[in-house]
Amino acid sequence: MDARDFIKIGMSAERTLVVPPERTVGHFVPGMPMVYATPMMILEMEMASGDAIRGHLQPGWVTVGTEVDIKHLAAALVGSTVRTTARVIEVGRRVIRFEVEAFEGMRKIGEGRHARGLINVAKFEERLGAR
Repeated sequence: MDARDFIKIGMSAERTLVVPPERTVGHFVPGMPMVYATPMMILEMEMASGDAIRGHLQPGWVTVGTEVDIKHLAAALVGSTVRTTARVIEVGRRVIRFEVEAFEGMRKIGEGRHARGLINVAKFEERLGAR
């Protein structure tokens, strides 16, 4: 399968999250501030990227994260509403690249690039089982 046949530049999605205590640095690392953790922001960016193209994939196919290049620009407190966006910027045969951003209100708190690889689930699981 060739992603260029059905994924188009400009496809996009966004997600909204009210930051819970369980997604803060302080939740994972005692003594650290209770602010939105960088890995949790990246998770939302990856999820938004998947959301942008999931509806265009054929049955039995998914995408998995393969690259992240993210800057966490500002802190967000527990209870803050964070909006995360993803937009397709490049499509290869098996790799789709995204521009991703995160905002608290109008304030940008994160930005960067993310790539996802197109895989056939059955073939992927077969290869894993052969190990």
